[in-house]
Amino acid sequence: MIDSSVFQGKKVAYYTLGCKLNFSETSTFAKLLQEMGVVTAAQGEPADICLINTCSVTEVADRKCRQAIRRMVRENPSAFVVVTGCYAQLEPENVSRIEGVDLVLGSNEKASLIQRLSELFVAKETLHEQGGRGSLHEYHTVKTRDIRSFQPSCSRGNRTRYFLKVQDGCNYFCTYCTIPYARGFSRNPSIQSLVAQAEQAASEGGKEIVLTGVNIGDFGETTHESFLDLVKALDAVEGIRRYRISSLEPDLLSDELIDYCAHSRAFMPHFHIPLQSGSDEVLRLMHRRYDSALFAHKVRLIKEKMPDAFIGVDVMVGCRGERPELFDECYRFIDSLDVTQLHVFPYSERPGTSALAIPYVVDEREKHRRSHKLLELSDRKTHDFYARHIGQQADVLFEKASRGKAMHGFTPNYIRVELPAREAREEFDNEIIRVRLGDFNADGTALKAILTNPSKM
Repeated sequence: MIDSSVFQGKKVAYYTLGCKLNFSETSTFAKLLQEMGVVTAAQGEPADICLINTCSVTEVADRKCRQAIRRMVRENPSAFVVVTGCYAQLEPENVSRIEGVDLVLGSNEKASLIQRLSELFVAKETLHEQGGRGSLHEYHTVKTRDIRSFQPSCSRGNRTRYFLKVQDGCNYFCTYCTIPYARGFSRNPSIQSLVAQAEQAASEGGKEIVLTGVNIGDFGETTHESFLDLVKALDAVEGIRRYRISSLEPDLLSDELIDYCAHSRAFMPHFHIPLQSGSDEVLRLMHRRYDSALFAHKVRLIKEKMPDAFIGVDVMVGCRGERPELFDECYRFIDSLDVTQLHVFPYSERPGTSALAIPYVVDEREKHRRSHKLLELSDRKTHDFYARHIGQQADVLFEKASRGKAMHGFTPNYIRVELPAREAREEFDNEIIRVRLGDFNADGTALKAILTNPSKM
């Protein structure tokens, strides 16, 4: 039994690292704590609870997690510090040794956050009554095979868009990746339960939902349903005007799904597809489940069905075995594709992965050079994509801006749009407004919105 009185008046500070799934889960934690009477601490205000949701996709991510934990402890010396997420799952002992950490929750224990915090607060009061100053420091180690539960998550936090968690875990075991160890095997809830969460978001005024997960194209592994079935069911939810799919493996992005999205009511012409490498030899070393020909086919089909579609692509550089000529092959392949933006990240050695057995190692300076070259290619492709749409009409879902600041929003095909502060209106927040797309803004990150006859769509 949880004693909610111990939460009353408490303040919490959050810090999230990593993917959209982590941000979605943090928003769910915030909602649960709010229901118990906990309020979010203002900027610079000491908190009673600190919750850090971690990432462990690279060695750099691990370092950022440690830095964030220490900073939160330093800035909130009297707070209960809770660490969860992938780094907490993979390295619980190391996290627990960081001075000031009180609780480490692995992937299977996230659902017990409220219960564990309640126990800690009661324990603290007992120690105080006894005049003691004993430590509440503890941690839990959860092995991958124990990660079986699915924690639902559909929330928006401070954002306009909702993030709906449709799947967790991964069965792929790519040679460079620790995610199956951090998140467990692929699992998902039922379509019926996800439709109910989307309907709830619509009743709260939500207009756009991003489908999140670790390997969402693998949806149905535990319920014997399909991702296409899920897409069709969500498309029928009244009130939700837009859906975006956060990321789909190329081998799971079916031609049928592409065709459905091209004609659907609410699924946007926006795809994010992990490529990792444009070299077939490197893809084999990574144990990816496709080749460059299949990837190119998916891009061509999307553009055939949806010529204005935004296509984002993940690329890893400098992995073991990526000899110079293989990177050049990768660069030429990506340059040939009609894609919009690259998410480029350098390979990072992860303990326990089979990639460590691959002999050829790329040094850090060369990784940086390759990353820089691909990022320049990405900037060129994104600029060209935006430029093609200047002068066109577009429906933009605007997000709330701070007073005196420009408003921003996105078109259906994910072009970022900026409305100057002098023209921003409070009633535009979370509304779809038709605008004409002007030239680039001052820093080149968005197109300017020109209001012609502003009305809600």
